[in-house]
Amino acid sequence: MKVKEIMVKEVATLDVNDELSLANDIMRLGRIRHLPVVDGAKLVGIISERDLFRSSLAQALGYATEDTRDVMKRLRIKDIMVTKVLTVSPEDGVCRAVRLMVDKKIGCLPVVEGGAWWVFSPRRMSWCNT
Repeated sequence: MKVKEIMVKEVATLDVNDELSLANDIMRLGRIRHLPVVDGAKLVGIISERDLFRSSLAQALGYATEDTRDVMKRLRIKDIMVTKVLTVSPEDGVCRAVRLMVDKKIGCLPVVEGGAWWVFSPRRMSWCNT
C-alpha cells in the first residue's frame, strides 16, 4: 500500500508568525498532535505537542493557567518549530514510512510532491507490521 492511499489530505497548519497559544488551542481542541508550519504556501517546519510542552517553561515552573497563556501569547511558532523535517513521497510504501517514523522516533511525516504537501500519521494505519 502507498502513502497516498491513507495520508491526511485536509491539514490544519500554522504560520511561522502565529502565537504559540494558537498551536496549543488547535492541538487541544482538534485533538491533533502535529501541525505543519508554513510561510506563505511553503512548508518550512513542523511543531508537535512535545515541542509545545518543552517550550512552555511557564507550565514547568508552576505558573497559573493565565500566566502560562500570557507566556504562550508572546512566543512565536518560528521560535520553537522543528525546521529539519523528514518527508516522504505519496508513492512511498506505507511500511517504509512507518519504519522511518519508528527509527527516527517521530509521530508524523509530511508527504511532499512538488509544491504540494499532506500529512502521514500513524493514527490511520495501526495495522502495518513494522
